[in-house]
Amino acid sequence: MNPLMSAEQAVLGAALLDPEQLTHLEWLAADHFYRPVHQALFAALRKLRNDGHPALSADGPLPLSWVIDAVEEAGQHVRGLTAAYAHTLIQACPRTEHAPVYGRMVLEGAIHRTVAQHAIRLHQAARADAVQGEVEGALRTADVLTGVLTDLARRWGTDPRPVPPTAGRAAATDIPPPAQSGQVAEEERFLLAVLAEQPGAMGEVVAWLRPGDFADPTHGQLYRCLGALHHRGEPIDRITLLWEAQRRGLLADGTVSSEQLTAVCEGMVPGSADWFGQRVMRSSVTRTAAASARAIRTLAQDEVLGPGRLINHALHELGPLDEVRARWATANSSPAPKTTASAPSSAEPPPDRVKAARARSTPRPGASPPAPASRLPTLSAARPPSRGHP
Repeated sequence: MNPLMSAEQAVLGAALLDPEQLTHLEWLAADHFYRPVHQALFAALRKLRNDGHPALSADGPLPLSWVIDAVEEAGQHVRGLTAAYAHTLIQACPRTEHAPVYGRMVLEGAIHRTVAQHAIRLHQAARADAVQGEVEGALRTADVLTGVLTDLARRWGTDPRPVPPTAGRAAATDIPPPAQSGQVAEEERFLLAVLAEQPGAMGEVVAWLRPGDFADPTHGQLYRCLGALHHRGEPIDRITLLWEAQRRGLLADGTVSSEQLTAVCEGMVPGSADWFGQRVMRSSVTRTAAASARAIRTLAQDEVLGPGRLINHALHELGPLDEVRARWATANSSPAPKTTASAPSSAEPPPDRVKAARARSTPRPGASPPAPASRLPTLSAARPPSRGHP
């Protein structure tokens, strides 16, 4: 017999033989049992105990009415329960004083089962949001899963904290993502084209969009090139993008060809980098939620994994979703900065571009001395640590 079923029968048999054992099982709930008949019987035993069943105060051997009334009470909520099965449960209990240990086994099975069920719901919500172009369902389901994990940790008596899975166990980054629709790849290409052709477009998305948000790894690498050019304050167009791709070895290793890069840049359509960036970001949220759900479900199906480690590993697998979710909130919290096709001649260059130009400049004989350090942009101004770069 399945060890979990044996544990469920044993804990019920202990409660039927010795009602006092119910006082040691206050942390165990009826829905922690897998079989509906066991759920109904445990709820019935607890109800009879709370109602002050006469058998609890009887002197001498436990009256048979305790078993008969428990079966009758449970029979009002489930079919197929007989007095004969109650005696089978009694025979399945080796020692009544081991009831807390049997109950802990039942709780352990319930934790694995509950985590797996909520992971499945998260995966379903993420897939539904991906089809509908939304993220609210996946994020709401992720919040429910986090709350469930916290409650299970309290019941098990452990401190809920994210802990990375050990080597060989599931991780969200180790599971290949599902195949993406053509619309997702098209929107990524449109975004790259806008970023390469519209001056200042990178400023609209660089604070919250990362290379890992692209479903196509090649698109993510091209976005990384664009981010490097932007960070160094260098001009961005299809030529500088091609040069940066070559410097990073993307042409040599076959990640992208010059023809592919040219096709991406020529595919530009009128639009806002912020709008296309949010489309890519939204796809990243649902894709990350689905990946986290698959990793958590794999962990929950590992019978060797203890409940405490399962809970903490599952919380860790939700970490990537929390990070993407925070950037999604940033992308929607404030309006994107407006850019124009050409800046006025009197406009001051960006500090990062000034810093990069000075770093590349070679002093000439007779040149005027450099400006005092107090007038130069600081490192924090040139490279804002809070914004980062891809």
